[in-house]
Amino acid sequence: MLCIIVLEKRILSEERRRTKYDIYADIIEIIVKKGLCSLTRISYGANMPVDRAKKEVAFLVSHGFINEVIVGGSKKYRATRWGLEFLEAFKRMRKFFAALEQ
Repeated sequence: MLCIIVLEKRILSEERRRTKYDIYADIIEIIVKKGLCSLTRISYGANMPVDRAKKEVAFLVSHGFINEVIVGGSKKYRATRWGLEFLEAFKRMRKFFAALEQ
């Protein structure tokens, strides 16, 4: 019985592993849903530590997927058209991958 529980736990952890593209899509999707977002909001929404979210957000800003905006002295982020196009294409690809796994 113990072997079964350990095996189930291992399978669940493998299913939860996200690629960097999953993370990018999650971040952009959170920003789209919430509007202007702080780094903390993005971190909570993407279920990742703030320091890691900061690196991913910096990457997305540097590649034009999101913009940094100063509002009331604090940094907020919003999705760009390029980010929205990425998110749409990524969602379509997810559907293709899901169909292939069935």
